[in-house]
Amino acid sequence: MAKIKMTPSEALVETLVAEGVDTIYGIVGSAFMDALDIFPQAGIRFISVAHEQAAAHAADAHARITGRPQVCIAQNGPGIANFVSAITAAYWAHSPVVAITPETGSMGIGNGGFQELNQMPMFQEQTVYQVRVNRYERMAELARRCFYMAKVENGPTQLNIPRDMFYGEAEYDVYPSPVVKRGPGPKSALEETVHLIKNAKNPVILAGGGVSQGNALEEIKALAEYLTLPVVNTYLHNDSFPNSHPLAVGPIGYCGSKAAMRTIKEADLVLALGTRLGPFGTLPQYDMEYWPKDAKIVQVDINHKVLGLTMKVDVASHADVKEFTRELLSMVHTAMPGLTPDEAKMDDINAENQRWAEEKTSWASLPSKQMHPRRFLTELSNVIPADAIVATDIGNTCSMSNDYFHFSGTRQHLAALSWGNCGFSMGAAIGAKVAAPDRPVFAFSGDGAYGIGGLAEVMTLVRENIPVIGIVANNHEWGAEKKNQIDFYGDRFLGTNLRENPDYAQLARDMGAVGIRVERAEDVEDAIQEAMACGRPCIIDGVIEGGADVLAEPFRRDALKLPHRHLDKYSETNMA
Repeated sequence: MAKIKMTPSEALVETLVAEGVDTIYGIVGSAFMDALDIFPQAGIRFISVAHEQAAAHAADAHARITGRPQVCIAQNGPGIANFVSAITAAYWAHSPVVAITPETGSMGIGNGGFQELNQMPMFQEQTVYQVRVNRYERMAELARRCFYMAKVENGPTQLNIPRDMFYGEAEYDVYPSPVVKRGPGPKSALEETVHLIKNAKNPVILAGGGVSQGNALEEIKALAEYLTLPVVNTYLHNDSFPNSHPLAVGPIGYCGSKAAMRTIKEADLVLALGTRLGPFGTLPQYDMEYWPKDAKIVQVDINHKVLGLTMKVDVASHADVKEFTRELLSMVHTAMPGLTPDEAKMDDINAENQRWAEEKTSWASLPSKQMHPRRFLTELSNVIPADAIVATDIGNTCSMSNDYFHFSGTRQHLAALSWGNCGFSMGAAIGAKVAAPDRPVFAFSGDGAYGIGGLAEVMTLVRENIPVIGIVANNHEWGAEKKNQIDFYGDRFLGTNLRENPDYAQLARDMGAVGIRVERAEDVEDAIQEAMACGRPCIIDGVIEGGADVLAEPFRRDALKLPHRHLDKYSETNMA
């Protein structure tokens, strides 16, 4: 295709179109207004959010749902600085986001002008690639490179554009970046894995986020079913294997499934498929050291940098998890022909799941002055459709949801994961609903996190007519941190009680959305049904019990110690 004469703004927009971008999230700014002006003619919808962090979370979620790179953009300086936390969330989610970061003009860099900021270092550690447009003639080339690197490195990239680089005229090549195919990895790794499977007594599959990203669910199912292997989800990747499957035992990690933990504890072989084996997701829970110290580990991931990083592994395969699992199953069929379902193992899995379900039911039935959070989660999980998309925030009740929200397929559970930043869920739900308009989309957060990233974005939902259903677990506290003050600091509650919360349902109505307040477990189902039927943005204010009696496991038992004071005035006696 011959080069075409155009402006750099046109070259950028045409490159976005070539990459399949039809939505961009951000807040308007003069720095990129020349490109913004032609978004509509190019068929690109610009969704203006209330805070730039939500824009990057929305692009992240949109990318996770579609599997394609998505874009956020904002004003140089303070606007771009507000991207940093959300881009870090995308980095740890291995999400292909292209952050377009307009910058102060090239002739003024270093002069301390209006809204000037050195924007490259602040994204250096949380992007897989970053570049500054040093000549406007290179706009299409460098933009295309950002999309390519986001795909091939499976993470966010930064396209930094001095504001004067949007102007000029040049001849540009515009075409989409290449798609790189990856195979099943080395044959020797597959052969060694078959050997380990043949000699294992209790092999277990650990299905990570790469199963969703790699569209490998059917292959994982086929392998598990042929070998009758229990399947464990990694922390906050409840969509990597459906809970309804008879071989599923749920997620490990903070507030996860005891059935999963007891199952993997007995494993002598862990097939860790599509996971970096993040350290937070394997910490002890419920006073249980569940990670099998002596088990053989096969780790398969598309990112070579994570192989063997957090644990010693016996087989490390840099491979596409879908292709690896497909080839592994073929080799297993040859090496272990004619296998039939192991009914005794199926009975064991069912028994573990029943035992855990009964324990969860007993917790949800504990007496409380207001709705118990586990009862709230139980009612929500019973009524939210299995094909829904749920974005979960960080915090005590949100972490409890790790083993309550269950899904029928992949790309349905969006979480802040190991970055753990508050305010994730509503921005993510915005991007998810735009990406999947025909699916019900929920944003679940506690009242603390909702104040950071949810409340203001209700305006975005209304303005842009995005019918997300926000659910606020309103317990008037920062629950996870309050649990630390209970366990380590003698019930001295400083900064963790959120007194005088407003009526979030009424605030939603004041903003033009539907608002529903729920105070009884018996009303949760009707509230969810009403929210899904109304077709409008909706906030459900779920008033739940707080305090020591309903809090979850210690949140950071790995990082805190009982206090030791040298000065007498700080002694336990004087602070009591």
